[in-house]
Amino acid sequence: MKYYILVGEASGDLHGSNLMKALYHEDPEADIRFWGGDLMQEVGGTLVTHYKERAFMGFVEILKNLFTILGFISSCKKDIAAFHPDVLIFIDNSGFNLRIAKWAKAEGYNTHYYISPQVWASRASRVKTIKETIDHMYVILPFVEGFYNKYQYPVHFVGHPLIDAISGRTQADPEVFAKAHDLDKRPMIALLPGSRKQEINAMLSVMLSVIDDYPKYQFVIAGAPSQDASFYAPFLKNSNVRLIMNKTYDVLSFANAALVTSGTATLEAALFKVPQVVCYKGSRISYEIAKRIIKLDYISLVNLIMDKPVVTELIQNDFTTKTLKASLNQILDDYQRGQIFADYYDLEQKLGGRGASAKTAKLIVKHSREM
Repeated sequence: MKYYILVGEASGDLHGSNLMKALYHEDPEADIRFWGGDLMQEVGGTLVTHYKERAFMGFVEILKNLFTILGFISSCKKDIAAFHPDVLIFIDNSGFNLRIAKWAKAEGYNTHYYISPQVWASRASRVKTIKETIDHMYVILPFVEGFYNKYQYPVHFVGHPLIDAISGRTQADPEVFAKAHDLDKRPMIALLPGSRKQEINAMLSVMLSVIDDYPKYQFVIAGAPSQDASFYAPFLKNSNVRLIMNKTYDVLSFANAALVTSGTATLEAALFKVPQVVCYKGSRISYEIAKRIIKLDYISLVNLIMDKPVVTELIQNDFTTKTLKASLNQILDDYQRGQIFADYYDLEQKLGGRGASAKTAKLIVKHSREM
């Protein structure tokens, strides 16, 4: 069959690439066309537009780039119509994907959504659009299935694809890795400041402000695949900080602790069993709008899944050098770390084990052939 996949950011590129591998396993003659990134391109198929070209974050940024975004929506519809896929697969990225889905369903396309929009966090009214436009929804967080049940919309809980991505990777050799990146034998604190320029600029300077207070540790910035190494150059003035590009999982596998921008990376750090402080700071306008829309007790996936404060969250005005240092001291304490490790183990059990990509691909192929 012909598959068209729509992805909008780095994490979607990772999950999209693993889904593509599973689709090729289920349907070896699959013809796949996609909006995605480098990881998906390595698997095969045809890349139409790279996610880097449309990485806009926050209400203000989206408004500034509205005409560009509308142009992407228009060109996407035209490309789908020209390809005329048997299966249209959306991965996360709701702002863009739900607009395409509404059009696609009206045109009679077979629509599937892998990794639900965060309607459980804000704007639950979008469930109506999802019910009207998405034939099958595949969710990766256990509590999301219960959320949709309240709206009489049956979904498929397939488990979390990060478990596959992490457990299936090849472990780097510690000595080789350290030598390649000029690391010494001190324990490492990883800095994961996000993937978009706006959030990196907002987060990284505060993260770096604590470095001089921890001379017994070395600090490593995990450079995002969506950015060039040159972008990070202004942040590398302290001799005790290194930049390692496109190797976030290797960095986490050797890290003793991490400072992490809210998002998928919080769950990645937890699955690598790295004690972390979760950080978030946006523009004042975007934050004030988000605060009024998002109705959650927590912002990190770790705390949301566990429904309790497993990891410390420093949000907006609480994200300062003083609070960051105090929170980092806590996760470097042996007693605190023991409790975090126990909670991380329980977290992994809740996520449903391995095989999310394979389960999703099987269901997509099965449902599409039945139509």
